[in-house]
Amino acid sequence: MGVARDRPSAGLPLLAVGIVVLEFAAAVTSFVASTLLPVVAGDLGARDRLALLVAGSTLGLFVALPLADRVLRRLGTRGTLAAGIAAYTGGLVLAATARSAEVFALGQLATGLASGLLAVFGVSSAIRHLDDRVRLRVVAASSAMWLLPALVGPAATLGLDHLVGWRWTLLVPVPFVLFGRLLVVRAVRHDPPDHGAPRPLWRTLCIPLGAACVVLSGDRWPLAVLGTLVTVAGTVAVLPEGTARLRPGTPAALAAMVLFAVGYFGADSLVTVLLTAGFRVSLGQAAIVLSAAPLCWAATSLVATRFTSRGFPAAGLGLTALGTAVLAADLAAGGSFAVALVAWAVAGVGVGLAYPGLYLRATTAGTSGFTAAELAAAVITAECTGQLLGRTLGGTLSSADETGGLFASYVLFAVALAAAAVLTVRGR
Repeated sequence: MGVARDRPSAGLPLLAVGIVVLEFAAAVTSFVASTLLPVVAGDLGARDRLALLVAGSTLGLFVALPLADRVLRRLGTRGTLAAGIAAYTGGLVLAATARSAEVFALGQLATGLASGLLAVFGVSSAIRHLDDRVRLRVVAASSAMWLLPALVGPAATLGLDHLVGWRWTLLVPVPFVLFGRLLVVRAVRHDPPDHGAPRPLWRTLCIPLGAACVVLSGDRWPLAVLGTLVTVAGTVAVLPEGTARLRPGTPAALAAMVLFAVGYFGADSLVTVLLTAGFRVSLGQAAIVLSAAPLCWAATSLVATRFTSRGFPAAGLGLTALGTAVLAADLAAGGSFAVALVAWAVAGVGVGLAYPGLYLRATTAGTSGFTAAELAAAVITAECTGQLLGRTLGGTLSSADETGGLFASYVLFAVALAAAAVLTVRGR
């Protein structure tokens, strides 16, 4: 049994469409950022500072999470939307005009901050109003939004980079992001803010603080280890009780979501660097591999949601772990483009099988008594913490050495995905 829903309203179709449009915008943003990563790193002289380039937006999101409820209460929905749009566009302009890795990361931090301002409000409204079947279809439709960007995104990004440079290309996602946010806010503008206790400020800020220590650690491994421990401690403190103990049900599903995000999003953020630096192939070939996983994810999700087998999340994450491990083994063996393409496509099929069921388990309260706002904050925290850890740890390891660091990163990602597959059994 899922969360109790409020009475349906005319704004629900708009809410569902807005969520799907935002996922399309996220897909465009992801492909633009990942495809341009080697170009940006080279232009800014930051090949040894990859973690700083890839983690900025997620750091900003975590800074925003404990502030979102406070800003909504003070500014209201329209005021928060205006502040979010200003921060998002300003951050992108700052990143696009950056002449150093630090300024680029600051711009990305601002865009992440803007994204977090309305994230909890929108997701909690979806949990509150949409029943399990509709939410599952929205997740599937959202996954399908990666099809077109996966097919044309990398090639279009490389073409635009050739024509106008990476700085102008970085601005391509702006119209899609703004349109999606306007739809969601219009749909939920009459929803009252959650009047429960606000998210714990300092405990939540431990997450970006610890990740920032990892990003800035460089060769200082004690600082990286300390930062990882602080991030994990902050995550345990803000997720629902029982998550750290892997309590069966929603808590275990949330823990699996963290590990899934560490493995998959960490690996995805470094695919173009893996192929260009480790396999010595062209950026165009790397872009083809980059598209393989999300393309297969989107196509498989449309089929997977027709089934309710409890084995799908575990089996799917097992496939993703296998594909990621093959990437690491392929790198160690000398690097075959064909093997990498097939392995990353298999990883995407696995995510398509696993993600809809895993997301539903992580956002269904059952008899545990979690509210919609608590579930929204928890699932955002779980997935984004995993992304942040995967990108910062992977970027830090990969910056240490061109091939040895990349190999260690993908071994770490494969282990995280295998652990997530085991945990999904407890998340039923």
